[in-house]
Amino acid sequence: MTLWQQQMVGLIAPAVERSIATQEVVIGAGTLGLAGEVAARVTPLRRALVMADSAGFAAAGRQVLDALSGAGFQTTSAVIPNAPLPEAAVTEAEPFRAALAADPELFPVSVGSGVINDLVKWAAFRNDRRYLTVATAASMDGYTSAGAALAQDGFKVTIPARAPVAMLADLDVIATAPAEMNGWGYGDLAGKVSAGGDWLLADAMGVGPLDDVAWRLVQDHLRGWLAGPEGIAAGRTESVARLLVGLTAVGFAMEFHGSSRPASGADHQIAHMWEMEGLSFNGQKVSHGAAVGVGCVASLALFDWLLAQDLSALDTEDVLSRSPDLDARLTSLRTAVPDARVAVRAEEELRAKSIDRGTHRERLERLRVAWPELKSRLGTHLLRTEEMAGMLARAGCPAYACQIGVTPDHLLRTLRAAAYIRRRYTIFDLLHDAGLTEVAFSAVLPKLGLPATEAAE
Repeated sequence: MTLWQQQMVGLIAPAVERSIATQEVVIGAGTLGLAGEVAARVTPLRRALVMADSAGFAAAGRQVLDALSGAGFQTTSAVIPNAPLPEAAVTEAEPFRAALAADPELFPVSVGSGVINDLVKWAAFRNDRRYLTVATAASMDGYTSAGAALAQDGFKVTIPARAPVAMLADLDVIATAPAEMNGWGYGDLAGKVSAGGDWLLADAMGVGPLDDVAWRLVQDHLRGWLAGPEGIAAGRTESVARLLVGLTAVGFAMEFHGSSRPASGADHQIAHMWEMEGLSFNGQKVSHGAAVGVGCVASLALFDWLLAQDLSALDTEDVLSRSPDLDARLTSLRTAVPDARVAVRAEEELRAKSIDRGTHRERLERLRVAWPELKSRLGTHLLRTEEMAGMLARAGCPAYACQIGVTPDHLLRTLRAAAYIRRRYTIFDLLHDAGLTEVAFSAVLPKLGLPATEAAE
């Protein structure tokens, strides 16, 4: 058995057993013809609605419809254009929701990649309907997750939903997907390295303890999933299968933990800022995975800088004397986040994680004491910036902001804004607690292949 096949038995099958939502995961070559059999096992309904965008339908839609019909399902389809690319937003999912609401006997089937899966997941959940997801690219980690990453009133959030009742992926389809799409999946998986660093910070600071089940499911296998990135760009079946297994395991880790913490940290905060801006490059919307890959490299640059500091020597009283109060931070937020809709939600997040002076002092003292051991653990866990950037490049995923059309000034604005949009504790929050935010931002820009920009308070 190959590594990915061993992990299907040793990781994915036990995860399915543990899942409260997902009953089957089928990954293999030539599996599209099994879609009807799988659907028949997981739902009593016998009318199916296949939902896709035009690219996903071209890749697998007809075969899925035929397989469903062959298993006794009456079928219909709802296909939306993919030029321009569908937006990951609740408004885009509304027609799917309405179609399901109009017929309570329809079984939802998603055929496509990340955005389509999330649109269908939300639509099915709103109708209290189970759904089957048929993956057409190894492009993101959300196929088996219990959340739908969608913009709601202009603010990108992970909306609690329900994981699919079954997932099916045909490796013949996955391996022949556009190379950049599997590269985006590699970027999304790479982000788990820096997200893991964020979780280690939160654990050490007493803000968000590690979940042993979710942590081990992702982090114990992450280096192996990321090995051999050249195979992703080349569309080698073994490489994309290993990637897809990793992304599938991450989805389960999010379900088991009850949030996206196992998969998402500062890297996703950066990516979500660009997604909420509608960032485009060369006439195409920048994908989630590409944005996460760039966010991962930026986060790792911050970690590299942090590891070069002696935080055990922090002057607690000096840091406290310079730390802005909540009103000052709210003023900075409104400057950093010009979109009023995003700013309103970001204010909620900032208020939720704001701490008083006493708690701030306790955190600083905790950091001073914990730093030697924490530094050692971070140094072992994290990849260095240049190493990760090289891996992303070999996989065909952007690594630097300039590769997705983001200028140095834009990147600095993004870093400042991203720090506010989640209450989840990440390196952004540790830098704030330690009074090092602007010093760190100025220091990392040259390392990211960009000219340093003078940091303004």
